[in-house]
Parts: sequence; C-alpha cells; structure tokens
Amino acid sequence: MPEATSASVCYRHPDREAWRRCTRCGKVACNDCLVQAAVGSQCVDCVRANRAPRSQQVAAWNARRSFPVTQLLVAINVGVFLFLILADSGALGGSQVTQGTFDLGLNRVFIARGEYWRLVTSGFIHFGLIHLGFNMFALWSLGQLLEPITGRVEFALLYAASLLSGSAGVMLLDKNGITGGASGAVFGLFAAAAVALRQRGINPFRTSIGTVLLLNLLLTFTVPGISIGGHLGGLIGGAICGIVVFAPAQRRPPAAVVYLVPVLVGLASVGISVAVA
Repeated sequence: MPEATSASVCYRHPDREAWRRCTRCGKVACNDCLVQAAVGSQCVDCVRANRAPRSQQVAAWNARRSFPVTQLLVAINVGVFLFLILADSGALGGSQVTQGTFDLGLNRVFIARGEYWRLVTSGFIHFGLIHLGFNMFALWSLGQLLEPITGRVEFALLYAASLLSGSAGVMLLDKNGITGGASGAVFGLFAAAAVALRQRGINPFRTSIGTVLLLNLLLTFTVPGISIGGHLGGLIGGAICGIVVFAPAQRRPPAAVVYLVPVLVGLASVGISVAVA
C-alpha cells in the first residue's frame, strides 16, 4: 500500500492527517475516503469514475436474471420450425401451408373431429422465418422482463392461459384457413404487462409496452392474413391473468388464487373452443 512520504491532509477532509495514497491517482486520503479495490485501495472519486454507465449496469443486471421458461419456450418454437423446414423447405418462406403446418394448425373442422391437441400445437408453428422472428423477439423481450418478477410457475401458467385463450379467439372469430403462431400468447404477455403497469399507477400507453401493443393491434386489423381472433383472445386471457399475477403486494391474493386463475382461464378457453366447434 503506497504511503505518503510525510504526514499530509486528506484531499477531502483538510482537517484530517492522512498517510495513505490512492493506488490509482496517488491522492493522499484518509481511511474513510479509501475503498478496498482488487489491488490496493482507491479514493472515492476513482471508484465513482470506474463505474460503468447506467445503461451498462442495467444491461448487466438484466443479464444476471434468470428466465428459463422463456428460453425453453423459444427453444421449442425454433425447434418445431426447424423440424417443419426439414420436412418441407417450403415452410421457410411461409407463403404456403405445408403438410406439417396442416397437421399441427388450428381450424374449427379439426376441433369438431376431436383433434383437441391442435389448441396447443397451433401455438408453436409459424408460417415463415419472418413470422417466427417477430414472435420470438417479442417473447424473449417480454419473458426476460416478466418471468423474473412472476417466478417460473406463474409465468408458465400465464403463457399457457394466453395461448389457449388465443386459440379460443381463433375458434370464435377465424373461420377460414389454418391458423398458427405464438402471437396469441405473446399478446397475452403484452396485456398482462400493461395491466401490471396500470395497477401501479402507470399509464401503459405512455410506455413502450403500450406503444408496441397499440401498434400490433393496428397491424392486426389492417394487414390481411393476421389472426384477429387469436390476437384478441390472447389479449383478453392475458389481461385477466395479469390482474392476479401482477397484483401489487398490498392487494396480492393468496398464492393458490394466483395459480388457480390462469388454470381456470385456460380451462374456460378450451371449453369455449370445444363448444363452438
């Protein structure tokens, strides 16, 4: 530890004698103004100067948070897409319904025949790389934001309920064609995030969450070929779940209720889908 050659005063406290120096800048400082560093001690000014910018600190904090359910969901979606491409390269462009998307996609006719698994499998198929890319980017962004807050089980239930409510919306409003994609579940996550902001006194439409949600709703009603029912169904299911999953601490219901509501939303969505088939 470098020392001052003779008694001096601390650069921050002129009334104190000091014998030690900052190992980085060499300023004489008292013990209260020196912070233990990897090598030696540094003055508080050098410690402050060495701190990363706020944006980098936030990025590092986000990187340390765990969101395994989100990662697993993205991996499943990408894996299914790769499987469909290997079966038929036409799935890459998304301009045609391949045998794979036909076998896993959603339509009233299939549910009427008792092929209820399509209510789930349709949420993991995508029509082309662009379709997959947009949905996975949104899922990854929302998942790393929401999952560390809710916990893994609550987030998984929220996603499942949103997916199934999106399928129910398809059954109610989309009568033609084969429907698929994670966008119903993603809309549910957007709605849950917006509800969480609203419950904390924040206007979601003054944040990026609300802005992106409004933009996607605009695209839903103006771009041909987008599932209106899937998006609106996921939106409603996610909003209902978000009321309890993201309830503020002072109004948070018992854990059993937090788990039960998404389950009930999912079951009700399946019931609606079967009833209208």
